[in-house]
Amino acid sequence: MSKISKKRKFPSLFMSFEGYQSWSLPSGLVPDEASPEWLSKGDNAWELTATSFVGLQSVPGLVMLYGSMVKKKWAVNSAFMALYAFAAALLCWVLWAHQMSFGYYKNSPLVGKPVNSLSNVFLLGPTHVHSMLPNADYVFYQFAFAAITVILLAGSLLGRMNFYAWMIFVPLWLTFSYSVGAFTIWGYGFLQHKIIDYAGGYVIHLSSGVAGFTAAYWVGPRHSHDRQHFPPNNIIQILGGAGFLWLGWTGFNGGSPLSAGLVTSLAVINTHICTATSLLVWLALDMVVYKKSSVIGAVQGMITGLVCITPGAAGLVDPWAAALMGVMSGSIPWYTMMILHRKSAFFQSVDDTLGVFHTHAVAGVLGGLLSGLFAKPKLLNLMYGNDVYGPGLLHSGGHIHPGLKQMAYQFVGAIFIAAWNAVVTSIICLVISRIVNLRMDEEDLEVGDDAVHGEEAYALWGDGERMPKPRRLCIPLICRRLMPTPV
Repeated sequence: MSKISKKRKFPSLFMSFEGYQSWSLPSGLVPDEASPEWLSKGDNAWELTATSFVGLQSVPGLVMLYGSMVKKKWAVNSAFMALYAFAAALLCWVLWAHQMSFGYYKNSPLVGKPVNSLSNVFLLGPTHVHSMLPNADYVFYQFAFAAITVILLAGSLLGRMNFYAWMIFVPLWLTFSYSVGAFTIWGYGFLQHKIIDYAGGYVIHLSSGVAGFTAAYWVGPRHSHDRQHFPPNNIIQILGGAGFLWLGWTGFNGGSPLSAGLVTSLAVINTHICTATSLLVWLALDMVVYKKSSVIGAVQGMITGLVCITPGAAGLVDPWAAALMGVMSGSIPWYTMMILHRKSAFFQSVDDTLGVFHTHAVAGVLGGLLSGLFAKPKLLNLMYGNDVYGPGLLHSGGHIHPGLKQMAYQFVGAIFIAAWNAVVTSIICLVISRIVNLRMDEEDLEVGDDAVHGEEAYALWGDGERMPKPRRLCIPLICRRLMPTPV
């Protein structure tokens, strides 16, 4: 084959612009009103695809995962919490939260101005970041990030939170917690250009893990019997939801550069290397310690790998570093969840239903710190431009100060995001508790979906059927509290 092949001649990479002007472009590539010069059709197509991948992580991914990972009587409620959050987050995002997260607000270190993002002039204009995309792409892509964050948080609250309280919680938390984290690190806040958070390890995973754990404390534990015995209702469907989550991460990390370039390709392969390694390490530890190859354990290891590679490492480290991060994400969160959690009175005092603190907060911090250790200067420059972030400590060479400075910023970012989410989530829960009960009534906790929604996930003939209660006028709790007390 090599004997008959001829060397093909390509235009020089350094050909003058005038040389390219002499070429006639295909009609589909000629700029026009519908496709202006600043718009890259290739990048635009990829970003829309990546956004769809991220959306599929939530709906149907986490809808299936949550609905299958809980006890049968909570399948409908758990899946519906995720579906509701996805819909509510979209309206909040386009009406005010996107501009709070990414808009400019003079002299504001924490949040942008809460204005809507619905104008065609804005949506069809170029993004403010260095990309060749319309704002419509960027708004919807960042919405998918915001939606999955609040849905991940819900994993700590399954099996006991009052659904009406959840309906109020979602817009409040998105407004006062998520928007601040996104603005401070990704927008124009005081941590801009200081924290390496490539695709949301701090903004998404650390915040959801800490906020979920905090909210679980205020909501209270599940019914005592549920907490002692909480088997998943459909293992096969768990694997289906986990599959959507894993493959959807291609868009999660692959879409973050906002282009279909070299960093995008590296980010995708590193994501899957770290995830596969983490899954196998978690599985191996389960087999060695507990003598069982747990499917649930493998899914948890998959999630910690996805989370760990997200903060900065996906497109910014070598593949060997991604594999090493997989080893650490499969072992350290495993230890905190399977060993430390069971021995610690602090962890036992809070009922974190799916262990979101360990799979997202612990793995998110781990990934953020390892990004400060392994990030390569060349890849940082490809992603962000020259000298925006310090190199990873391991690649500092003879100048260790920039690497230490970047590690310090990673610590500061983790502390700020954790503290802000703990405080703001507590305030939100206390405010909601003045309006409706955070936790369901004990009678409803015993029954589950049928009591909350009047529906069951697997209703065979006569299975769990109850006599219908006579309909009566139900006055919401907030209205009853506002009504004058009879003398």
